[in-house]
Amino acid sequence: MITVTALPAFTDNYLWLLDAGGHAAVVDPGDAEVVRAGLAARGLRLAAILITHHHPDHIGGLLALAAETGAAVYGPRAESSKIKGLQHLLDDHDEVRLDALGITLQVIAVPGHTLGHIAYFEPTQRLLFCGDTLFVGGCGRLFEGTPAQMLESLDRLAALPPETAVYCAHEYTLSNLDFATTVEPHNLALAEEMARVQALRAAGVPSVPSTIAHERRLNPFLRARSAEVTAAVVAQAGEEASQKLGNPIEIFGALRRWKDGHRPRVR
Repeated sequence: MITVTALPAFTDNYLWLLDAGGHAAVVDPGDAEVVRAGLAARGLRLAAILITHHHPDHIGGLLALAAETGAAVYGPRAESSKIKGLQHLLDDHDEVRLDALGITLQVIAVPGHTLGHIAYFEPTQRLLFCGDTLFVGGCGRLFEGTPAQMLESLDRLAALPPETAVYCAHEYTLSNLDFATTVEPHNLALAEEMARVQALRAAGVPSVPSTIAHERRLNPFLRARSAEVTAAVVAQAGEEASQKLGNPIEIFGALRRWKDGHRPRVR
């Protein structure tokens, strides 16, 4: 069995440490010192580094950790020109065998936040490490990709088994839920979830992981085709703009733009 530990970093990042039998892998080591401390506290040897995309807060500790530990470094082939130190270049549907930990990860291409973004899925325990693509209650900004790409990427993740644990890379849940309740102000389930997460965060407990089932139920970006979310997006757009929202991709794009301009009341 793999143990997954959150290593908080920067303001709101989570670096994910996977371990079994004294060996470990780390997902998106933006801060080498945080990873060193996590390994030392647990007496672990780093065997692998797993990168989802090229942003600095996800790769900042890669080179130092690889040099110090000899860990194998895996990451997206499509972003290899932007990530120094990748040793094993990954494409959609590839597998990553981590023999030291006794697991095999499946690679899922999820462009949108960046063009080469990938996610890692462990099918036995059903663990998903999705970087900045799917968040609890939200999704990543479209820095490089298109609404069509992100919608397809989220559809792929939403199709995973419902009990899959969603390990995203940021603690954005309160602001995401604040937006979700703006989209659906009469959704009592969202109000209850906001109260639950507020209590967790007040106690210093991460809101991550979520599950795919949970996200399908409450995340507006996984529900962009629903009548409720579609109606809210059309109403927000106004009469003239709403006439251009003729398909799910356009609805999703408008929803993401709405979120981009939203100023959360809670964080």
